[in-house]
Amino acid sequence: MSTRSGKAEPARALSQDPHRVSEPREKVLEVAIGRAVRNFRHQKGMTVADLSKQTGLSIGMVSKIENGITSPSLTTLQVLAHALSVPLTSFFRRYEENRQVMHVKSGEAVVTERAGTRAGHQYSLLGHIGENASGVIVEPYLITLTEESDIFPTFQHDGIELLYMLEGEVVYRHGDQTFLMQPGDSLFFDADAPHGPEALNKLPARYLSVISYPQAS
Repeated sequence: MSTRSGKAEPARALSQDPHRVSEPREKVLEVAIGRAVRNFRHQKGMTVADLSKQTGLSIGMVSKIENGITSPSLTTLQVLAHALSVPLTSFFRRYEENRQVMHVKSGEAVVTERAGTRAGHQYSLLGHIGENASGVIVEPYLITLTEESDIFPTFQHDGIELLYMLEGEVVYRHGDQTFLMQPGDSLFFDADAPHGPEALNKLPARYLSVISYPQAS
C-alpha cells in the first residue's frame, strides 16, 4: 500500500472481522434486548456492578440479560428502563429494525445528477439506502466520462470516497497530488480536499465512485 511519500507501509488489521457470521440467535428478542441494555449502560458510563446496585438485580443476572442468555420479565425490564432513564420500548428497537437491501440489475442503474455534477459526467446511481442503523450514508455511482466531459479537478464535499477504475485512463487530482488511474487501480481519500479528473487520457473512461458520510442527526 502506498502512502503520501510513495513508500509502502504494513497493512493494519481491520477493526471488524468481515468474515464474522452472526449466529441465528442474533435475531432472537433476548439478544436484541441484551445489546440494548449494554449500549444504554455504556452511554451512562455505568458498570455492571453500578446497574446491579441501581436495580437490585444480581451482577450475574445483569450479565445474563446483557448476553441474551435469559429472558427478562416485563417487571425486570421496567426496573432496567427506570435505572437507565430510557423508555421501556427502547429495548425492542433493534429487534424491530428493518434491514434494507437494494438489487440493481445490469443496465437498470438510475442516471442522476449529483449536487455539483459537471457537464458530460454521467452518474449512474447503483443503489441507495437512506436513514439506517449504521449512522452512515453511502452513495455508490458508476461514472462515465466521454469526449463531451468537462475536466474538473476541484470537486469538494463531505465524507470519504473510493474510486475504482474499470475502463479508460485518467489523471486524477487530490489536493496537490495527481494519480494515473488505469483499469484495476483504486484511490481512497478524504473528499473534503479538492479532487477530480485533471486529464482524460483514454476515453471512454468508467470508474466506480463510492462516497460515504455521516447521516444527519
